[in-house]
Amino acid sequence: MRRKRQKSTGGSLLELVLIVAVALGLALGIQAFLIKPYRIPSGSMEPTLDVGQRVLVNRIGNRFNDPHVGEIIVFHPPCAATGCEAGKGANGECGVDNPPSEPCPQPVGKESGENFIKRVVAGPGDTIAVRNGHVIRNGKLQKEPFISHSCDNNSGGDCNLPRAIKIPPGHWFMMGDNRGESDDSRYWGPVPKKWIIGGAFATYWPPKRIGFL
Repeated sequence: MRRKRQKSTGGSLLELVLIVAVALGLALGIQAFLIKPYRIPSGSMEPTLDVGQRVLVNRIGNRFNDPHVGEIIVFHPPCAATGCEAGKGANGECGVDNPPSEPCPQPVGKESGENFIKRVVAGPGDTIAVRNGHVIRNGKLQKEPFISHSCDNNSGGDCNLPRAIKIPPGHWFMMGDNRGESDDSRYWGPVPKKWIIGGAFATYWPPKRIGFL
């Protein structure tokens, strides 16, 4: 009888180890290919997302569908945005030597290894300009109730880029909701689809902010 119990106990331990290993494998697989958590590192998306807030990112959705205007996206920015490659233009981050009165129309050719989170405000073929932090898309002022008021009464270049540019094919223009405090496509250009990681669809921390975006 003792031998049977020992054999049964050993089998149960092996089964538990296998269950844990499979569970860990599934969790890692889901994170690698389907859903990934992401921590908000800066105030560029305030008031929508606060510093330290956690979101879930759908890694597979944008492989089959294009991003849409208004969607919050996690992506790799151009290398000039993080200093791993020198850019051009008035701020030294754009892919071309553009005037200070217009958004950057083209990124540098190399992507950064860092992750950024911003909102899509224009897509391929759209024209875009910026007035007091508000997007002028295809000649129309966009309704953006989610943005901060950091550009109110601000005449600086961060908030006013009146000379419109056209977004090239396969690229999306990203801006933070905190328009006066966001390093975004205005400076380093639109982002190609292959640099996009996925769309943020829910927030899970802190508990009082749990919900869908």
